[in-house]
Amino acid sequence: MVSTTSSYSQSRYRVSVNEGFDGVVRVATGGHYATGALLFGGQAVLTAAHLFAGHPLSASVHFETAWGVQTLSSSQVLLHPGYVGDGNHDLALVWLSRSAPVGADRYGLYRELDLAGQRFDLVGYGRPGTGATGVVEPAPPTYTRLKAQNTFDAEGAQLKSALGALMGWSPVRGSQWMADFDNGLAANDALGRLMGRNHLGLGLDEGFMSQGDSGGPALVGGQVAGVASFLASLSLGLVQPDVDKVSNSSFGEVGAWQSVAFYQQWIDQSLRASHVGAPSRPEDVRKAVPEGQDGTSVVFFLLQFTGVRASPDQWLSVDYATRDGTAKAGEDYLATQGKLILYPNETQAVIPVEIIGDRVAEPDEVFYLDVFNPVGGSFGHGVTVLTGMRTILNDDGGMW
Repeated sequence: MVSTTSSYSQSRYRVSVNEGFDGVVRVATGGHYATGALLFGGQAVLTAAHLFAGHPLSASVHFETAWGVQTLSSSQVLLHPGYVGDGNHDLALVWLSRSAPVGADRYGLYRELDLAGQRFDLVGYGRPGTGATGVVEPAPPTYTRLKAQNTFDAEGAQLKSALGALMGWSPVRGSQWMADFDNGLAANDALGRLMGRNHLGLGLDEGFMSQGDSGGPALVGGQVAGVASFLASLSLGLVQPDVDKVSNSSFGEVGAWQSVAFYQQWIDQSLRASHVGAPSRPEDVRKAVPEGQDGTSVVFFLLQFTGVRASPDQWLSVDYATRDGTAKAGEDYLATQGKLILYPNETQAVIPVEIIGDRVAEPDEVFYLDVFNPVGGSFGHGVTVLTGMRTILNDDGGMW
């Protein structure tokens, strides 16, 4: 992600706070580090499982926001159950010991399966370098968050079909998306030369993953579409696109990102299983909650499906978004939006929203959650939107 087309010292590659990337974090364990993305709810970071290979299932997570640099420890680390180190299922969730800093961006999941031709933002803490020379040796003493862009060219199983045994791993179909590091020259267009997916890159905006970027997000429209996993220098006979024939994040190499859409069920259900105090019955739902005095706390909205599925394996979904009342997003609560999916055998799930604590006396305030666009079910005849309301209770004294 931070191996760039031109010098990585250029301002175009630097990440400033408050530009939408403050939820991209550095995750460290056992003397190693990777990158991750903070998910909506502020409790968990999505990263790569291979960071924890041979290391304890614990981590420290480093945030850089307008509020400064903060480090939180993990309370739990969960690896995808299918991960065995062969390049597949390379995902991990890191739960934080307390809620993430208010200034850190939260990200939703990009749920479209077909990413071919999709341009994405890459952000990470990996070792800097350029496409012409590869990563800097030795590694710089400081960690710098950089950004660039790239384009997904092909699905991993398609590349395996083109290369066969010459490719040293076998992606589960649909689970990985591939991008190469282009410099505008056909000679170094790896996926163009290896499988006919011709694309010469994005000029100076082009970038690529490097050591330390593992687990970093590929962001499409501000949502996590892929998780950086590994890179390779590939050849097919006399076709050798890599400019220096070494796996060092240089032009002509190929990278793999785990597809978030492919793994969305595991991610969603793992997050749901971790919610502390989430209601499972309507009578348990708290419709008024204390504001708190610092950080964030979570209030839940419970969605239940009482109809009958067309088939047992049908997925049901709704879209949702918070909306201001007297409470204002960014001041009193953290805005959230996305899609909630009820998977087979599920009839209910919660949507968490974070309340921002402070020490300022103010009136009780309300905000709303709108639920709309049901797929696989309906809200009833003529009903297009369901709305829930929550009251944030002042707990800082004062007279109103």
